[in-house]
Amino acid sequence: MAGRREKVSDAAENVRPYVSRALKDEDVRDNLKSALNAAREVYDELMGGRGVTYAATRMATDKDIQDHLKTAVEDLRKAADRVQGKDEHKARNTMLLLGGIALGILFNPMTGASTRKWLADKLFGESEDFSYETNSTPSYESDSTPSYDMPGTPA
Repeated sequence: MAGRREKVSDAAENVRPYVSRALKDEDVRDNLKSALNAAREVYDELMGGRGVTYAATRMATDKDIQDHLKTAVEDLRKAADRVQGKDEHKARNTMLLLGGIALGILFNPMTGASTRKWLADKLFGESEDFSYETNSTPSYESDSTPSYDMPGTPA
C-alpha cells in the first residue's frame, strides 16, 4: 500500500502547479467556463430525451452544434495551454517572418544588388566605399601550381 500512496503523492505534487495556476489565472477560468457552457448547450440540444441515433445524426448535420463543439474544444485547448505555461510566440514569429522577407529582398538575384546599394546609400550616405562585385573565376598571383606541404612528409 505504501507504493500506491507514494504514487498518489507524487501525482498530487506534479499537478499542484497546474491547479494553482488555474485557480489564480482569470483567463483560464474564463476559458473553462466558456467551454463548459458550450458543451452544456451541445449536450442539452442532443440529449433532450432522445436516443443516441438521433443525437449522432444531429451532430453530423447541424452546423450550430458543430460550432458549439468547436468553441468548446478551442476554449479547452486555450485553457490547457495557459495552465501548462505555453506562451504564444507571436512577437518571435513576426520577427522571424520580417527577417526572412528582408533577407529575401536583399539577396534576390533580380533586385538584390540595387536594393543593397540603395540601403547602403541611405544608411551611410552616398560613397564609393561600398560595392559588391562578384568574381566568377578565381585569380591567382602566379601561374605556377601552388605547393602544399603535408605534415610528416619531406619537403
